[in-house]
Amino acid sequence: MANRHLSRSIVLQTLFEWDFLLQGKIGAQFPEKVRTILARNLKEFAPGMEEDTFVFSLLDLIFNKKEIVDEIIVKAAPDWPIDKISVIDRNILRIGLCELLFGDRTQVPPKVAINEAIELAKTFGGENSGKFVNGVLGAVYKEIGEPGKDEVSKKKKEKKNDEPVDMSKLPVEKKGGAVVYARSGKDIYFALVHDVFGYWTLSKGSIEKGEEEEATIREIKEEIGINIKIKARLGENQYVASHPEKGKILKKVTYFLAESDYQKLTLEVSGGLDDARWFRLKEIPDLHIYNDIIPLIAKAIEIISK
Repeated sequence: MANRHLSRSIVLQTLFEWDFLLQGKIGAQFPEKVRTILARNLKEFAPGMEEDTFVFSLLDLIFNKKEIVDEIIVKAAPDWPIDKISVIDRNILRIGLCELLFGDRTQVPPKVAINEAIELAKTFGGENSGKFVNGVLGAVYKEIGEPGKDEVSKKKKEKKNDEPVDMSKLPVEKKGGAVVYARSGKDIYFALVHDVFGYWTLSKGSIEKGEEEEATIREIKEEIGINIKIKARLGENQYVASHPEKGKILKKVTYFLAESDYQKLTLEVSGGLDDARWFRLKEIPDLHIYNDIIPLIAKAIEIISK
């Protein structure tokens, strides 16, 4: 098997030339041009790997998913417009995010995708590139539910000496969300929003301490355009998220069960969401949903059934 770390380095060099010289343009002749650049780089820097299928499949994946991945970079690094991120860093992020979100996890586990990107940043980027790439990919990894988190070898566990995060010292960001349902005829519908990471999740927004219910009603009205009535408190989720500039943040989300009229959802133009829909109860099991959201929906269904 070809050296995949070297393969990623060749892909990065190819992306750098495309981005730097062609200003990221993708024209009608793009596939031929970029493959010519890739073939030249393979011949010059990795002779004998000219037929490496991993290199070509990774490059194709990046350009097939470029638009989606660039949107994710914008949302995951809000303080850094994508055209202000260095050419090297933004193309390392494209490689890492494509492998993390769209790659074959049996071949490249999520942790490997992140670590490989960090190594590229340390090798080819600037002084702070490694931290920046780690922060962005770590934030996305957290948002998609940390797949493969428990698949850590015993050897790695034995060597791991990192001190646990002191949750009490982290800045807190509070949010309020709801499992919103409506009745139409004999059916029960649930309002879900779709994020740029490909998951259906619950509508939520930022709140202040002491105004959980009022703020949640307000935020959901702004996000999906409907009025809700709080019926019950479902619980609270909390997790540590990594911001590329602010560092680690403790996010606490209080979730409610809320009822609404069955009416058209109007999604607010915002950062991380691209759709909002009603789903019948029987459709829920087939959706791509975050693991920590499933128990909340299950509890909501139990309450509604009673």
